[in-house]
Amino acid sequence: MPYSRISLLKGKSPEYLRALADTLHQTMVESFHVPEKDRFQLIHQHEPHELIFDRDYEGGPRSDDFVLIAITTGKPRSTEVKLAFYARLAQRLAASPGLRPEDLMVVVTTALGDEWSMSGGRPVPGLLQAMTS
Repeated sequence: MPYSRISLLKGKSPEYLRALADTLHQTMVESFHVPEKDRFQLIHQHEPHELIFDRDYEGGPRSDDFVLIAITTGKPRSTEVKLAFYARLAQRLAASPGLRPEDLMVVVTTALGDEWSMSGGRPVPGLLQAMTS
């Protein structure tokens, strides 16, 4: 049950934004084994003074096409799985919508069972029980 936030500077077309979101989701389905219908994404477009990033830190140079993807997952993934995910996502985003790998930053965090309520103010069915057994 991932939740993703995609942040970038304003000015990209709806098609570009959809390609970012679709590619991210498909890569999570393949790499993290997320169910196809388990899709919750927000796209945040910012003015230049609202998205501050170092253009050369760890792997730059970054351009105005910089994209920060923050993913919160419901279960931990191994380092190997995350490394493969990062590489595959960068490769796929380079193909569509044409994002340079240097302009991609991804942060994956984990929120456990009692930190999610998907509907009605209730925890995710079975998740809380699985966490306590």
